[in-house]
Amino acid sequence: MSVILEIEKSMMRSDLPEFRPGDTVAIHYKIKEGDRERIQVFEGVVIAKKGGGVRETFIVRKVSYGVGVERIFPLHSPLIAKIEVKRMGKVRRAKLYYLRGRSKKASRIKERSRYDIPGSKSGNNNAPTPHKPEQTATEEPAQ
Repeated sequence: MSVILEIEKSMMRSDLPEFRPGDTVAIHYKIKEGDRERIQVFEGVVIAKKGGGVRETFIVRKVSYGVGVERIFPLHSPLIAKIEVKRMGKVRRAKLYYLRGRSKKASRIKERSRYDIPGSKSGNNNAPTPHKPEQTATEEPAQ
């Protein structure tokens, strides 16, 4: 079993950004047409992530000319040239399949602020810090 895990680790990509369902991403995908290769950009909302390791996939949905288009991408595919996270969405579900039945306006997702992002500074940087008075010398009370 360890041989399989080693092969899978060698095939995993480390240059991909972290993204979650609800995020708007632009996928730069290599397409081969005959003898030439070009890059096509597919931009939409991530509605699901599945699997793990090398087998991890994600579904991106966009509305093109009034028609909803979904595409499944393998995360560690060598055909993905680049993934750009355009906008981070704030959602409370892991699978956003409910967006399929909604209009474009009704399927808008709120944006995650930088305070909601794990690993970033949280809280107000301008908030005053509690200040304790300094003790200079020990004085005995006068009697």
